[in-house]
Amino acid sequence: YLFMSIATNANFDWKCLNTWKQSAKNTLWCLIGCSIGDFGTIIYFQVNNMGLSTLIIMILAIINGILTSVALETIILFNQMGFVKAFKTAMGMSIISMLSMEIVMNILDVIVMGGAYINVYIIPFMLLAGFTSAWPYNYWRLKKYKLSCH
Repeated sequence: YLFMSIATNANFDWKCLNTWKQSAKNTLWCLIGCSIGDFGTIIYFQVNNMGLSTLIIMILAIINGILTSVALETIILFNQMGFVKAFKTAMGMSIISMLSMEIVMNILDVIVMGGAYINVYIIPFMLLAGFTSAWPYNYWRLKKYKLSCH
């Protein structure tokens, strides 16, 4: 079984330009949604200095990023399919993609800024890191399973 799985993956097409374009659009929407909650949480604690540890702030930022991503997707899909189906579709998005995006962005923030701190100079790098961490997985998921949230 393992051999068949490896052989199937060896034949996987990573060269489909249309799938790369569509997966880039999907990843961008996810990035926008995740970033709203993530950056908003970090900035909130940065401004209010509540004395929480960096780890706690980053965990809250990840949770809020995923929640805002689901909310944004629901709003985007609402006109196409109604609220219930839009919400179910948004909830069915890949948690793997969102988690990788969130974790990579927050690790970069901690490494470069030394904690839960954001300024305008780090944001483009965080966005690029988050996008590139999730994009290949979204391509694979779209190509292999024809699963897309848009």
